[in-house]
Amino acid sequence: MARIAGVDIPKQKRGVIALTYIFGIGKSRAQQILANAKVDESTKVSDWDDEEIGRIREAVGNYTIEGELRTEVQISIKRLMDIGCYRGIRHRTGLPLRGQRTKNNSRTRKGRRKTVANKKKATK
Repeated sequence: MARIAGVDIPKQKRGVIALTYIFGIGKSRAQQILANAKVDESTKVSDWDDEEIGRIREAVGNYTIEGELRTEVQISIKRLMDIGCYRGIRHRTGLPLRGQRTKNNSRTRKGRRKTVANKKKATK
């Protein structure tokens, strides 16, 4: 099992798909990395030799990935919350921030339903 950027890459998968296991690397970026490292993207990770893995590690090192990227994202969210912009307020209250409706859906952001009891009517 190859280890790149602190992540164990599955050896039974093709190179392009295996690199997407690293946070911050999608399919298109994985294709760029393999092209820069001069490795065929259709070969499986188990067929990579040490020299190819070294070139891939070097190519991956040019990008912000894993822990550094997670920290960067968290700092950006905190900045939005600190300046009090619309997106920051939505982050703070745990609601969707990209214009979705919240009357019916958005359960992923809002969490489980909280039942609110009705007020009892006064008797005459």
